[in-house]
Amino acid sequence: MNKIVACLVGLWLTAMPFVAIAADVKLGAKGFTENILAGEITQQYLVSKGIGATLTSGLGSNVVRQGLVSGQIDLYWEYTGPALVNYHKMPGIPRSQMLAKLNELDAPNGLEWLDSSDVNDTYALAVRRETAKARGLRTTSDLAAAVNRGEKITFGCNAEFYGRKDGLMPMQEAYGFSFPRADIVRMDSGLVYQALRDGQVDVGLVFSTDGRIPAFDFVLLEDDRQYHIAQVMTPVATKAALEAHPQLKPLLKDISSRLNEEVMAKLNAQVDVEKKTIPEVANGFLKSSGLVN
Repeated sequence: MNKIVACLVGLWLTAMPFVAIAADVKLGAKGFTENILAGEITQQYLVSKGIGATLTSGLGSNVVRQGLVSGQIDLYWEYTGPALVNYHKMPGIPRSQMLAKLNELDAPNGLEWLDSSDVNDTYALAVRRETAKARGLRTTSDLAAAVNRGEKITFGCNAEFYGRKDGLMPMQEAYGFSFPRADIVRMDSGLVYQALRDGQVDVGLVFSTDGRIPAFDFVLLEDDRQYHIAQVMTPVATKAALEAHPQLKPLLKDISSRLNEEVMAKLNAQVDVEKKTIPEVANGFLKSSGLVN
């Protein structure tokens, strides 16, 4: 009898239609507010649409990129210009050509760059307003001239920019100056704003959409030689994940189409200035944008 029952169960299971259950989408995020926010917004939105998603944040740029290429991560938000320079060793090209070029270069890696947001979060050099007035600093060329005159000006930046191929050293070459090594202070990106506000450094490397810039009354120096290339925030995913979850493309477009520099700066400020939690700010964005109830 037991053998007959086992046989019948086996036949029943064999006759059942096979339904593939896609694994959770593995999201990654870098270690600064804006990128973590983008990851959190994505995770909450996917979950609201019935797609399982996990988020690992606080990753370095190279770590999250390698995680994507190796398939340990399915999706994260990257920045177009630095991706061309750092991952493909390609000089900057016009913003309008970046997405197509990245898709061409990353196709062999099994990756696809999706619709970009309107967030162009470029690097910028910031100074306190009183410093700008006292030293006559309006442009990066003004800063270069001051350093070349021998004025002591301390510069705060993150370790990544210090060593990047599109970072500090080539920027100094482009503008014809060089900070003395002793006047360069490397620190976490988030600490640069506090150090600049508190007078621990005179010039700080910031992200142009950071909400602390207006909150702390910083002045951004004009990049008058247009050194900093466009850094448009764009979701990039593995083709395997897109095939497993066909809904991903339209859902990511829902998000990217609602993000621009003004919106992102306000979201960043809610976290960094108003001290709201990232999940709270992400949920508020999704609700105010009409993406969730």
